[in-house]
This record gives sequence, C-alpha cells and structure tokens, in this order.
Amino acid sequence: MRYLVAVFWPGFADLGLQFLLLGKVRQMGHKFAELAFTDAVKNIQSEQGSRNAYARMEVGADYNDSLGPNEAQFIAARDSFYMATVSDTGWPYVQHRGGPVGFVRVLDGKTLGFADFRGNRQYVSMGNLSQNDRVSLFFMDYSNKTRLKLLGRIHTIDPSDQDTLQKLSLDDRHRARTERGLRISVEAFDWNCPQYITPRFTRAEADLELSSVQAKILELEAKLRAKNAQN
Repeated sequence: MRYLVAVFWPGFADLGLQFLLLGKVRQMGHKFAELAFTDAVKNIQSEQGSRNAYARMEVGADYNDSLGPNEAQFIAARDSFYMATVSDTGWPYVQHRGGPVGFVRVLDGKTLGFADFRGNRQYVSMGNLSQNDRVSLFFMDYSNKTRLKLLGRIHTIDPSDQDTLQKLSLDDRHRARTERGLRISVEAFDWNCPQYITPRFTRAEADLELSSVQAKILELEAKLRAKNAQN
C-alpha cells in the first residue's frame, strides 16, 4: 500500500501548506496546530517568515482530531512506532515500541489501543506517564517515505475491561509477554512531509521486490542450461 504525500511549503505561490493523501488534498490539521503551535513556536515562525501561512490553519471548526479510514489503514499496516513522554523533571524520553503488524488497534476514531509487551523492565515511559498522561507518537512507513504523527493521552486499561483487552489480544504465534493493555485518547494528528525520510525496507518488502528479479534469473539459467544441452 502506497501513501502519497505531496507538500507545498509556505511561500511557494502563497499557497500555504497542504497535503495530498491517497489522492485527496487536505490542509494540515487545525487541532494539531492548536496544540503544537505555542506562542514560542509562533514567534519563531514569525521570525522565519512562515507565520502568515500557518495562521490560516487556526480558523474554522476543528479537524484532524478524529482518525478516519486512511489513518486507520496506515496504522494497521505498521509493526512499530515511536512514543515520546516527559518526566516529572522535564526531560523528554522517546521509546520504540514494536510488535507484529497491526498490533496497534484503532478502536474508534478517537481511540487507539495496544498490548504493552515486557521489555528491559526500566519502566521509564510508564513512570513518566504516571505523572503526565500526554504522549506524542510517530508512525513511520520508511519504504514509502510517509509519516503520521499523533498527540494523545494514554491510560492503562483496567483488567476488568475484558472486552477491550480481547480486542488487543494477539495470536499465539507472538510469544512476547504482555504486561498490560494501553488505551490512547486521540487529541490530534497530522500527516508529515516526506522530506529527509530515508527509504528503508523490511526483509519481507525486500523479498517481494526481489522476487521478480529472482524469477527472471531462474528463467535465464534454465534457458542457458537448455542451450548448453543442445551443444
């Protein structure tokens, strides 16, 4: 699945910032801008000449605060994401979370959930979240140079909520121990530009791309053997 993201930077024909996703043109999310563009951020935008273009995103009704089919499909195809938290001493911490493809579930337009696997048992993220439930997530598709960023609030799912925990369960082939279920209330999201994302490929993606080449090699080898047998 390919997700096409085209970017028009502020200042280019005074068009502002727009994104083309799966053939649909949309502006960067108002709700994300509301949360991310603090006064300090706006001051820097003014100094660098991009403020006027971004200010247009701050009018009208909220949008990009509820996940749609495109976002759900993109998240379902990921096998990892990055999650940032902040400690009670003010230090940020970024953690990589991985699992089988689709281990992060879109429960509805405003809610994500995932099974939290046992790691090195430092519990830095969980300690941070016990003091501040805000998180920032990056979902990456390196092969297609696509990035979805999301802001939300995270909570541990009560063990008595078996209905939700069942929706997050994995099949027996995934042997990692699950310590808890986590639910994220989505506050805002934004599709980021592909600039400077270096394409990288999983083994499965590489094997798929190489399969046609390998098939061609086998075909040529068979023809060569047949030719040699005739001589």
